Amino acid sequence: MRQIHGLEKLVEQQPGRLNAQILAELLLTDLHQCRCSIYGTIGDDDRVLLAELALLPGGIEYEMFDQRIDLVVAGPILRNDCVPLTYRLQGEQFALSGRCSMIARVCGVDLYLQRSYTGVVGDIARQKFAIPLKPLLQML
Repeated sequence: MRQIHGLEKLVEQQPGRLNAQILAELLLTDLHQCRCSIYGTIGDDDRVLLAELALLPGGIEYEMFDQRIDLVVAGPILRNDCVPLTYRLQGEQFALSGRCSMIARVCGVDLYLQRSYTGVVGDIARQKFAIPLKPLLQML
């Protein structure tokens, strides 16, 4: 299940009424140098960093009609000694985390890694994210 982190901290300094446009501007600023870390586990709970993906130049935009932030991250696969299980997309304050999988239609997963995640060390993995603003506004 996708978890939201740092939303309250992101908007706490914003005076007045918060709407989708203002939240989008805050998120665009916060996520301008975001990173996505993909993790697996070895043993009981030893978390292993498998890939570190960075925001591509021009890879973030606000889709005003659908009220969502779209972004694309990419980076090298660092290890392949375990399967990807979790991810964390981290901005300066705002973050998303949850379960991921390379296999489509796995129950309990909120991020399916795209085909560019080959599991081969050195290959460049590319991942798209869509962050809908309406549910975030309802959380506040």
